[in-house]
Amino acid sequence: MSDELIKSVRQSLSQIPDPETGRPLSKQIKSVEVDGQTIKADVGITTYALPIKSHFQQQITDHLTSTFADHKIAVEISDYHRAAMPLGQVGLKAKAVIAIAAGKGGVGKSTAAVSLAMGLKKAGCSVGLLDADVYGPSLPHLTGTRGQVTKEENKIIPLQSNGIPVMSIGFMIPPGEAVIWRGPMLHSAITTFVRDTDWGELDYLIIDMPPGTGDIALSLSQLLPLTGAVIVCTPQEVALIDAIKAVGMFRKVKIPVLGLIENMSSFICPDNGKSYDIFGKGGAKQYAAQDKIPFLGEIPINIQLRERGDAGKMSDNFEDAEVAPYLEKIAFELTKCLAEKVAKEPVQAQLPVL
Repeated sequence: MSDELIKSVRQSLSQIPDPETGRPLSKQIKSVEVDGQTIKADVGITTYALPIKSHFQQQITDHLTSTFADHKIAVEISDYHRAAMPLGQVGLKAKAVIAIAAGKGGVGKSTAAVSLAMGLKKAGCSVGLLDADVYGPSLPHLTGTRGQVTKEENKIIPLQSNGIPVMSIGFMIPPGEAVIWRGPMLHSAITTFVRDTDWGELDYLIIDMPPGTGDIALSLSQLLPLTGAVIVCTPQEVALIDAIKAVGMFRKVKIPVLGLIENMSSFICPDNGKSYDIFGKGGAKQYAAQDKIPFLGEIPINIQLRERGDAGKMSDNFEDAEVAPYLEKIAFELTKCLAEKVAKEPVQAQLPVL
């Protein structure tokens, strides 16, 4: 009876999609045991899916509970390794490449990009951060990384910020010097950053895009398969108009729009803890619902958040009980949206390139 029950549990678990690939769980089912009236299952997930570890554990528990209602269910989530395959002709080893974009400048796109990268890293993912905003590179300042990049064996060695490799044109030019480049030079620089940087093996490469609807999105789409774009905007209508244009641009170049982030959603007053909607409230969320785009979350106006950005200490935001939940929610929602996306369209298994 026990062997038959174990077999039934394994078959039931195989109906659940892997949050990284969308394919049915198989080798990731590490063990199934029956102890009296308790079914114990150990299922492995990759570091890519760690932001939704608890959510996935609950999903498995609910699934088994509904199928084996006469038993108690105990699910353990453990580590499972799956190597990242090289992407495109550049050979970048990353499981997901996410462009963080905005229809206009000044909406906090770079802050959102760094916050997302650090949120994913805090959850246990392997993350890289690329500054594609060549004309206004902000990542060196926001991440507190200073210095010049070096080369080893024809590879650029990125600087590190809290365990995240960071690459920016800001590491290659003197502070305060403007970059005056035409389109072909811009394309060449982005290609170099992606292809020639020693990124290692990543779960996520987060790309901070230039504001507006320029041609870097087109360059990237030709360079490697982007997983998708996340659009950052503020609540007021004038910002939403530009965000809608950014959504349209990515759709034109066939890059999926993964979600929207509303920055400066409200001001949290340090004196009384009350929230004030200086720029309005919920504009991005309402638009996302209308256009059927996932709403990933909001970032409030917070004095300490701004101060840490200026000081290059944005990782400290995740130790702040007032701010951290907002930032962690965005990393969670993005990973959940990606898992739901591949559940509908599973990623085909690839043979390693020899």
